[in-house]
Amino acid sequence: MTYLTSFLQRHLLAKNYLAQAEQHFQPLLKNIISQVTHKKKQPISSPVFVGINGCQGSGKSTLADYLATTLNHLSKPEHKLSAIFFSLDDFYLSQIERQQLAKNIHPLFKTRGVPGTHNIELLAKTLAALTKNQGVVSIPVFDKVTDNPKPKRQWQRVTLPVDVVIIEGWCWGASSQTEQDLIAPINELERNFDSNGEWRSYVNQQLKQYYQPLYNYMELWVMLKAPSFACVKQWRLEQEVKQVKNKLNASNHQGMNATEIEDFIQYFQRLTEYSLSELTNVIDFVFELDVNRAINNTWLCR
Repeated sequence: MTYLTSFLQRHLLAKNYLAQAEQHFQPLLKNIISQVTHKKKQPISSPVFVGINGCQGSGKSTLADYLATTLNHLSKPEHKLSAIFFSLDDFYLSQIERQQLAKNIHPLFKTRGVPGTHNIELLAKTLAALTKNQGVVSIPVFDKVTDNPKPKRQWQRVTLPVDVVIIEGWCWGASSQTEQDLIAPINELERNFDSNGEWRSYVNQQLKQYYQPLYNYMELWVMLKAPSFACVKQWRLEQEVKQVKNKLNASNHQGMNATEIEDFIQYFQRLTEYSLSELTNVIDFVFELDVNRAINNTWLCR
């Protein structure tokens, strides 16, 4: 199928990815189709929203693209659907906005990643607009080479209605922690640059106040569950190599090296580890990965 060949090429994947996808993702696709079918019987039909959680490098964007591509090419006429996907990453604040946040709140907010570094107001407006399922909605696209959102003329323009909206993000679906959980630093970054816990407390407050309410839009949750946070460094390094090969370095950007990645992922460690231990309790489909990102087990939790 040419559309799946194009999908493999987009993500620099071997053909065996499709065999794994066929084996493990069919129940998820059937569930989505079933929910769409049910919604279409209602007088006013809004899209089915699917949220995907997973640590850096786990394959979230690949899965989101696979699901959307497959749904958009269903062969049965009665199952003809339209699906879109985007990433929470696309809502990162600009460098200037993060520098202002770093000045006003805490220096660590200069680096994108954690809750508080996204344009959460724009995300809320985007989700509300997609729910109405009419007109045209523009979805931002973030350029990780320039570390800034792309110009609005390059944003994803979605002509509604659509049947399925898939959103993926490393902290999408994550819950806030208790104050007691925040006391002890979890790594060198927190020990050396957030000794009083001001940064992580603000991240936690942002997550609780602004991100978690948006989870109510999601009707189906999916998790790509890593064995542990220890895998993230290697996965993120492989992701960096793939991004460079995939011509994301159009300005001769060489990407981060192993040391830079090791420093960078520390920003993500706290919420990633918390999600690995707590998030499976509220997820519908959990795909348990091994160290090579192959699916070891699938849980249908709800």
